[in-house]
Amino acid sequence: MSNPLLQTHVLPPFEQIEAEHVVPAVTELTNRNRQRIAQLVKEVEEPTWENFIAPLEDWADELQQAWSPVGHLSYVKDSPELREAYKESIQLLSAYHTELGQNRGLFEGYTKIRNSDAFKQLSQAQQQTIENALIDFSLTGIGLPEAEQKEFAELASQLAELSNRFQENVLDATQGWTLLIEDEARLAGLPETAKGTLAQNAKLKEQTGWLINLEFPSYLPVMTYCDDGDIRKQVYLAQVTRASEVGPNAGQWDNTETIRHLLEGRLKKAKLLNYDNFAQVSLAKKMAEDEGQVLAFLDELASKSYPQAQREFSELAAFAQEHLGLSELQPWDVTYVAEKLKLHQYSVSQEELRPYFPVDQVMKGLFETASRLFGVSFQQATDFESYHPDVRYYQVMKDGDPVASFYLDMYAREGKKGGAWMDDCRIRRRTEAGLQLPVAYLVCNFTAPLGDDQPSLLTHNEVTTLFHEFGHGLHHMLTQVEVSEVSGINGVAWDAVELPSQFMENYCWQPEALAFISGHYESGEPLPKELLDKMLAAKNFGSAMQMVRQLEFSLFDFRIHSEFTKEQGANIQDILNDVRKKVAVVKPPSFNRFQHSFGHIFAGGYAAGYYSYKWAEVLSADAFGKFEEEGIFNPETGKQFLNNILEKGGSAEPMELFKSFRGREPEIDALLRHSGIGA
Repeated sequence: MSNPLLQTHVLPPFEQIEAEHVVPAVTELTNRNRQRIAQLVKEVEEPTWENFIAPLEDWADELQQAWSPVGHLSYVKDSPELREAYKESIQLLSAYHTELGQNRGLFEGYTKIRNSDAFKQLSQAQQQTIENALIDFSLTGIGLPEAEQKEFAELASQLAELSNRFQENVLDATQGWTLLIEDEARLAGLPETAKGTLAQNAKLKEQTGWLINLEFPSYLPVMTYCDDGDIRKQVYLAQVTRASEVGPNAGQWDNTETIRHLLEGRLKKAKLLNYDNFAQVSLAKKMAEDEGQVLAFLDELASKSYPQAQREFSELAAFAQEHLGLSELQPWDVTYVAEKLKLHQYSVSQEELRPYFPVDQVMKGLFETASRLFGVSFQQATDFESYHPDVRYYQVMKDGDPVASFYLDMYAREGKKGGAWMDDCRIRRRTEAGLQLPVAYLVCNFTAPLGDDQPSLLTHNEVTTLFHEFGHGLHHMLTQVEVSEVSGINGVAWDAVELPSQFMENYCWQPEALAFISGHYESGEPLPKELLDKMLAAKNFGSAMQMVRQLEFSLFDFRIHSEFTKEQGANIQDILNDVRKKVAVVKPPSFNRFQHSFGHIFAGGYAAGYYSYKWAEVLSADAFGKFEEEGIFNPETGKQFLNNILEKGGSAEPMELFKSFRGREPEIDALLRHSGIGA
C-alpha cells in the first residue's frame, strides 16, 4: 500500500490521506529516526552543529510534515476511524519524544557543543536552539535515575492520552445536545441571519423547524438575542455542563475523573523533576520569573478592574429590572441584558454591523492592513489539495516573490472542533535543497453563507477573531529565522506568543482601517460614520466585566496547578469558588461546570499558562501605543515591529525583543487605558 504520509510533498496530500495511513506512517518514521539517532550518537565523537544538530533537525521535520496534516484533520474533520488512529499515534509520539528527551547521548552531544569554543561562533538562533534543548532535556527527566526515567515516560504517555480524551469528550458533548424549536414565535428577538442558521441546522438533520446546537454560530445569537428566557436557560445549562456529571447529558462524556487524573499526573511529573508543583514546571520556559510574579500581576489587574466591574454589573441588574422586568439577573440573562443595555445606550448592535462585514471584504481589508504595515501582498490559489470545499489557500508575497502560504478554514460544521486557532503546517528552515517556506493553518468557526444569495456576514467580534488568528499566522509566516526550533512561533515563550495576535486586533477599531475592512454586502458602502461613531463609543462597554472574567480563568488555572494535591483532589471546585469570591461579579449557579470543557488548560498548551493572554495583552497594548504615537500605518514603525518581533520568532528572549522595539520594558497602563478601565 502506498502511504502518502511517507512521501515527500510541498503541501499536505489531503485528498489522499486515509485513517489507515496514520499509524503505519508514525510507526515507520519514529522507528527510522530511532535507528538514525542511535547511529549518530555512536559515530559522532566531536559533535558540531553541522554533523550533529542539523541532521536531527532534518529528521524531526520529516516526522513533523507527516504528522501535521493528521493533527490538523483530527480537529477539522473528525471521524471514528481517524480518532482511533490519532489516539494510537499520540501514544507512539509521546513515547518517542520522551525517549529523545532522556537520550543520554543526545544530551551529551548538545552539552559538548554548548561548552565548546565553536558555540560563540554560532548564530543567535542556533545558540538559542541549543539553550532551549538543554532546558527541554531537564524537563524530560534527563537527570533522573533509570527507574524514574521509565516512570516519567509512562507518565508522559498517560498525560497525552488523558488530554486527548478530554478533548474528545468536549467535542462529543458539544455535538451531543440539540434543542428543536417548532414554534417560530419562541424565537422572537433573534435576527433573521441567526434563524437562517438554525433552520439550516434542522435541514441538515432532516428535521422541520429550527435546531439550536452548542456550536458558536448557534449558541451565541440565542444567548444574545432570544427573548424567551426559558430557551436561554436551557441552552446555558447545556453549554456550562458539557462533559460533566450534571446537566441534560449528565455522566455522558464526563471529564471529572479525566481532570483529576491530569492534575495528579502533572503534579507527579513536577515532583519527579524536583519542582514543588506543575506551575513551576510551566514557568521554566516563560517570561514570568516565578509564581509570585504571576499572581502579583493578576492581582494588580484584578484590584484595578473589580470596582468598575461591580459598577457595570449593578448597572446591568438595574436596567434588567427597570426595562425588562427581570427582578433577579441570572447568568443566562447577562449576555442578553448586556446587548439590550448597549443598544439602549449606544443604539448599535453586532447584528446591525454584520451587513457591513461580508467575509470577502473583511479579507481584503485584512490583507490591506498587513500590506501597509509589513509590505506583503496575498494571492489566492485554486489548484491545491483540500479536505473540504470551504477551505481557501493563499500565498504570501513580498517584493514579487512567495515567502509563505496558509490554509483558511472559516466556517463551523459538524466534526470540527469549536473555537479559532492557528497552527503550523510547514516551518521555515534552511535545508540542503534550499529554503523551505512556512505554511500555516488558520481556523475559525463563523456562520457559513446562507444559500447562494447571501455571503457569510461577520459580526465585528468575529472580525476581531479573524485578525487575532491572522496575527499568529504573520508571526509564523514572516519569520526570517532559518533554524526550525526557533522559527516562527517555535521556541517563543508561551506568555509572549499572543503579542502579535492581540496587536492585530487593534486595527479592527481604527477608523482609518475600518474604511477598507468594511463594505456593505449589497452596496459596497463602508461602515457609515454614524454607525462607526456608535461602535467606537461602545468599544469598552462591559470591559471591566470581561477583564475579571478572564482573570477568573487565569487565577483558577494557575492556582489549581500550584495548589493541587492528590490528597485534596476534590478541592478543584473549592479553588474555583474561592477565585470567584474574589474576582467574579457574575456568580454562576452550583451546576456550572465550565472547567469540564476548559480545553486550553486540559487539552491545549496553556496549563498554568492561561495568564499569558493578559500578560501578552499588556505587551500588545503597549506595542500598539507606539503606533498611536507615530501613526497607525507608519511604515517605519511597521518595519520596526516586523524586524524586532515578527521576523525574530523564538531566536531571542521576548523581553529583549520587546525592548528593542519599544525602547523600554512594557507598562500595564496601556492595557487599562485601551480597556477604558480607570486605575
